[in-house]
Amino acid sequence: MTQTLTLTLNGAARTVTGSCHEFLLGKCRVLVDCGMFQGSRTLERLNAEPFEFDPRAVDAVILTHAHIDHSGLLPRLAADGFNGPIWCTRPTADLLEYMLADAGRIQEADTARRNRRRDRAGEEAFQPLYTEADALAAWGMCRPVELEEWFEPAPGFRVRLWNAGHILGSASIEIEAGGTRVMCSGDLGPDNKAFHPDPEGPAGFDHVLCESTYGDRPREPVTLAARRKLLEAEIRGALERGGNLVIPSFALERTQELLLDIVQLLRAKAIPPVPVFIDSPLASRATEVFKRHSAELEDLNGAGVFDHPQVHFVESVQESMRLNAVSGAIILAASGMCEGGRIRHHLVHNLHRRESTVLFVGYQAAGTLGRVILDGAGQVRISGQDVRVRAAIRRIDSYSAHADQGELLDWIAARAPIHGSLILVHGEEAALEAMRRLAPARAPGAAMIVPEIGECWELPAGAPPRRLKTGREGPASATGRDWQNAYAEFVTGLKRELTRIEGEKARAEALARMREVLESYATSRANKARSPSGKR
Repeated sequence: MTQTLTLTLNGAARTVTGSCHEFLLGKCRVLVDCGMFQGSRTLERLNAEPFEFDPRAVDAVILTHAHIDHSGLLPRLAADGFNGPIWCTRPTADLLEYMLADAGRIQEADTARRNRRRDRAGEEAFQPLYTEADALAAWGMCRPVELEEWFEPAPGFRVRLWNAGHILGSASIEIEAGGTRVMCSGDLGPDNKAFHPDPEGPAGFDHVLCESTYGDRPREPVTLAARRKLLEAEIRGALERGGNLVIPSFALERTQELLLDIVQLLRAKAIPPVPVFIDSPLASRATEVFKRHSAELEDLNGAGVFDHPQVHFVESVQESMRLNAVSGAIILAASGMCEGGRIRHHLVHNLHRRESTVLFVGYQAAGTLGRVILDGAGQVRISGQDVRVRAAIRRIDSYSAHADQGELLDWIAARAPIHGSLILVHGEEAALEAMRRLAPARAPGAAMIVPEIGECWELPAGAPPRRLKTGREGPASATGRDWQNAYAEFVTGLKRELTRIEGEKARAEALARMREVLESYATSRANKARSPSGKR
């Protein structure tokens, strides 16, 4: 009896992060990616939930690239019993040594900080999601493979990787199993991206999974030279204001692209010879990997791009804190969405300064601090501190490592004919709906599917898929902004609103009325819970 390939979406469905696509053929189970959810605190709590499968039953993982939303749960997978190979490109394996170890250290440090909080006295201690040792154990399972070379990750599966043009080492995954041919896009890079050729891949599939991060966002085509001019204008404008230019930057790829352009501008004397600080030990390690693979990279235009005398890599916390006294410098720090890392420290010390500039150069997921700032918040809460936003907030879209709407549609058309289905993943609602509306013209005859997390589909050869299991309700409600985003906004503005009320007695009355509202709501909820009909 012929076995039919099935697909279960364990992440990155109706949300951008948490990539984990589970393919099953008979008893053989292969994962494409095993990434962390990133965004609101509610969404990130999904990382601690049990896997929907037994990690010990997974035969292999195939990794599209090293970003944490695609690789960040590999250490937990290994700690929970997975002991198979992790197939990926050589650059991805080299990057993972540092990416995963850094993620493990962050998990341990965050857990230690939460356990030290005074308001947790007497509560059970938190445990880290995984440790640095777990991360290095997972990295040791990597098995590098060349692009476009067939390999067999598990019985019945034939796989090869294709350049995805997204970041160093990124790949799309072609799978043949049970007579069915599938392509998983992974994250796709834009045309004319620095360092990497445009995405590649064959045509003619039964089913295609395509990312949709920027599915609702067409961008004006920008050459590398034009992008560099945009950056030059932002740097000059920031320096004229007299303060620092702070750039939240992903440690991997975005930092190296910015360095490429900043160094070229310094060499051309298009900007003053100001100091450039890379305040991210992970970015320093990633840059070393880029140097190691420099022969494979485009656009370097000679040696020394990553070794310019104006560029300073900041390692220790003490060095980082000394940047508080700096003015008129360019500071690049992780994380790119401002959810962790040293960038939060620099935002605390620069957001309230009118002479400072914060320049966003990457995607900001809904619910992240970066998105809140970019959307125009007048005040934000960072590490327990209320911070006024007086700095100039700027944005350049042309550094995106993701294909835009038109490039995604072109990639889909290049995979045609698609005989069964086009499955849209890795996107927020607006992006997914735009792709659902536009993609049929590029993949005529293919069924359009926008799955929920947890959905399971049978993927027959040459025919539309059949849904075997519906998705889970919880993950869908966790995407985007959550109550903690609303709480942070409320708290940051509360003191300011209270000071506008004249008189101590009136302020105390306002607080008492707010407390009454909360108590009344809690009482109402309790009464409804006791009454099956929901009536008091």
